[in-house]
Amino acid sequence: MLAGLTGKHIATAGRLGSGPALGPKHTVPPLNSLAMSEFLTPRMASVLERIHRANRPPFHSMTPEQARKAYQLGAEILDLPRAPLARAQDFELAGRPARLYAPSIETGLPVLLYFHGGGFTIGGLETHDSLCRQLAIRGDCAVISFDYRLAPEHLFPAAVDDCFAALSWLAENATTLNLDATRLAIGGDSAGGTLAAASALHARDIGLPLKLQLLITPGTTAHADTPSHTRFNAGYLLDAANIRWFFNHYIPETQREDWRFAPLLADDHADLASALILLAEADPLVDEGLAYADRLRASGVPVELELFRGVTHDFIKMGRMIPEALQALDACGAQLKKAFAAP
Repeated sequence: MLAGLTGKHIATAGRLGSGPALGPKHTVPPLNSLAMSEFLTPRMASVLERIHRANRPPFHSMTPEQARKAYQLGAEILDLPRAPLARAQDFELAGRPARLYAPSIETGLPVLLYFHGGGFTIGGLETHDSLCRQLAIRGDCAVISFDYRLAPEHLFPAAVDDCFAALSWLAENATTLNLDATRLAIGGDSAGGTLAAASALHARDIGLPLKLQLLITPGTTAHADTPSHTRFNAGYLLDAANIRWFFNHYIPETQREDWRFAPLLADDHADLASALILLAEADPLVDEGLAYADRLRASGVPVELELFRGVTHDFIKMGRMIPEALQALDACGAQLKKAFAAP
């Protein structure tokens, strides 16, 4: 079902950035521009062509340490400049590094706890700094970016356990940061969207009310086997080989049907926080995002679904280049304001 899509986004037609990388450049075949143009806007196609011409090695050809350095160098090249904020401070949250962003020094702001993307293996506070600043400004709220443990040094469910602990700590201690614990939302992109969806399920199970779950191009299934994984398996930024590399570093195949990795497979989705789900059409993860929206709706959960045509995974971090990124940020801001204003 596609009910609830916003007309301006359907009228047209990851998980990762691609910045400077370590090691020798690889020779890659030319893009099939004719075939890809069926799915991509001209600006998105131009961005992919530029990334392709840079001819940098893919993450799956690197060690995790090399991939982390490469991602951090390139993650914000296409993103908006880091906006100044009244408040931006690093602190420790549930034993892990975190960063607080706020558009004002006002006390009692609502707060979004945010989990970065990066396939559970790369990414961190620096790779998503610009995005979190934009969410704070547009949502008129505090945003806390949380640096959970990464694979392969810390296998599943370490990242999940960290996120659950962060959520519980924030619910109990938000006032020590001059934030409003009664207006708490959870969010994330890509792998962070998976962690946010699992955290929303956990919040329900422990009786912790959330105002919103903000899921940006999330993974929700176990085996990367939906039709969109075949349709967009190469050339659309998040390639099948990279997905395998991420998953193999993070979780054994025998554990992949655990709902904490595949939230779509949870036994019960009733009574969850309302959701805003943002998806990209030319993304291997789009089918599982649509399936999750459908499952939540069928379980009685209010869902706003935004499907952005002609763009790829990680598009929300391309605000310098494509207008859909700005539209997506506006949608996040509007829904955060609406959720935090609700009784």
